Amino acid sequence: MHRCGLFGGRGGRLAVISCLIGLGVPATAVAHVERTSYWPDPAPDTAVKPPAGGAVPKARSLGSALNRKARGTTRVVCEPGSLARLRTSIRRAEAHGFTNRPTETPRKLHVAAGRRLLSINKRLYKRCRYHEIQPAVTASHNNDRVVIMPGIYAEPSSRKVPAFPPQCDKYRTESDHGSGAVSYAYQYHCPNAQSLVAVIGRALGPGQDPPTSPTGRPDPHGIPNLGRCVRCNLQIEGSGVNADDTVIDAGRVASGNGAPIDAKKDVGLKADRADGIVIRDMTVRHAAEHDVYILETDGYRMARMKYFYAGEYGALMFVSDHGLTDTCEAAGNGDSGVYPGGAPDTGTRRDTRFYPTPRLNQEITHCDSHHNNLGYSGTMGNATHVVDNNFYDNTTGIATDSFFAGGHPGYPQDSAVFEHNKIYSNNFNVYAPSSDVKSAVPVPIGVGILIAGGDDDTVSSNYIYDNWRRGTMLIAVPDAISCAPSPDEGAPPCTPQGAATTSNGNRYFDNVMGRTPDGKQMPNGVDFWWDEFPTNTGNCWYRNIGSNGSTSGITSDPPPPPVEGTSLPKFLPEDCAAPTNVGVGDPKKEAVLAACVADFAQGTYDATVCDWFAPPPKPGGSGSGGGGTGSLPALPVQPDSKVTITTSLCDLLGGEGGTLTCSPFMRRI
Repeated sequence: MHRCGLFGGRGGRLAVISCLIGLGVPATAVAHVERTSYWPDPAPDTAVKPPAGGAVPKARSLGSALNRKARGTTRVVCEPGSLARLRTSIRRAEAHGFTNRPTETPRKLHVAAGRRLLSINKRLYKRCRYHEIQPAVTASHNNDRVVIMPGIYAEPSSRKVPAFPPQCDKYRTESDHGSGAVSYAYQYHCPNAQSLVAVIGRALGPGQDPPTSPTGRPDPHGIPNLGRCVRCNLQIEGSGVNADDTVIDAGRVASGNGAPIDAKKDVGLKADRADGIVIRDMTVRHAAEHDVYILETDGYRMARMKYFYAGEYGALMFVSDHGLTDTCEAAGNGDSGVYPGGAPDTGTRRDTRFYPTPRLNQEITHCDSHHNNLGYSGTMGNATHVVDNNFYDNTTGIATDSFFAGGHPGYPQDSAVFEHNKIYSNNFNVYAPSSDVKSAVPVPIGVGILIAGGDDDTVSSNYIYDNWRRGTMLIAVPDAISCAPSPDEGAPPCTPQGAATTSNGNRYFDNVMGRTPDGKQMPNGVDFWWDEFPTNTGNCWYRNIGSNGSTSGITSDPPPPPVEGTSLPKFLPEDCAAPTNVGVGDPKKEAVLAACVADFAQGTYDATVCDWFAPPPKPGGSGSGGGGTGSLPALPVQPDSKVTITTSLCDLLGGEGGTLTCSPFMRRI
């Protein structure tokens, strides 16, 4: 796979900034080049009963897998020691408790619940006919289930499949990622060339895929030549106490949940056009690229999952719709813990013929993403909902961007909502020689949330603290960069329209900066940083609370305006709609950013050229962070009374997911 983007993108093992600025960069050997991908039809597929897609699928209880009269067939995968491993886990959970993510308070398993779980597993064990996961998945059909009992599954048969089987070479084709792309037919005929476990959801279509090439991109609305569902509405799950009990390992098993990776496959678990899939209660680790990869899928639910030490993404959800990632842990990933890239354009820039109603198309909630290069990233991460998560101990906590990444539809990135998260202590030096995580893309050390070229994004009601460089950053991505052709992947899916048609209309409000939820002052290096790029409009920061417990405690570059609620040149805008809310430029900032881009292009990560790669000092006292280290009473975050509720968000998730699933979306939609 090729990579082509600054903060994330599907593909290879190193960032290739030359995709942005036309500079040559030495490249490592590449893995699979991906096919051109499309947004699925958001309507449910009624040829399947119940319909597949169109909404987040509901999960079936583990106990219902024993009901032989239920819809679908259950296939059980086990190891000889599955029951012994489960008994040990149950005893530990009864005595000491268990968690699904590190920030949870451990919950003890009641003895009665432990007995019932063991009883269910004993009955499942009697039905076990598989000792590897892939054969059970291959034998499955629509509405079936694969239950994986406790154990570590290295899938020896899948590991033996070569990365490029000769019999599938004829299915390689041209794509907007480059020549030699592995088509859907390639995945269908050789599912384990790339993936340790592959869920291939649809049959091959009746015709030929439309021609595509690195020099152009077809309309992304709708998957052409789509075949019938053959593994839609599939549920694949572990049967243990929590995700720790069932492990899919694509690399070095002896590393446990850490490094080294020593990956044997690019992907741990892939769901390709597998509408309505449910994946839960498992750990996936040590993939060369992505632990879990969901592609061109309408309707998915991932619950109580753990993603450890992938070369790129813990969980990659690409050009997929109606998705929910609920309760997860992601750590040790070289790009980001979770990544909904190339997301459907269902926000302010949607095509109303395909998406008549604005909505948030994917939600990430109740996740702890830590000790990654990035906690979250999303090139063209359009209209995603990131709510009630913890992003900490990453190099950068969150990044979303409009840098052209080969094959990413949806330019420019827009309409994401980041709310009610804790974004803190993102100061991990991934570039240090002792780091156990290898950075796959260059990002600044010590930043909470970075928007690079995004439009109409919302950052609201978060706690953002102890990020030693900056709490938030907003930088422009000039069209000449974001829409620059790549030397190896051709033209992007966009055309330069002007100096800067991105980085407009972003709103930061009701955030608590430099203070913990319990009122302790832990300042950021600076709370809000904006590059003030000329012609950028509509960006505003208002009603935020600083480390001293009031709006006066906010630190920013440029500084807050002399009169609160106004927008004046060379000050941080607070009035979103003011005609004076226009960037006028800052040559020093632009020079620094240009130096960083040049450094990325050379692949040197030189801290003397770009200070992003130098660990920033811990802020404190009256310096850049503002405020000291004392405690103040915790303050509630106030809702934005001017924002209207978009009911389509509630319709998307049916009231499930984050505790704020039905919260406000965007006032401009």
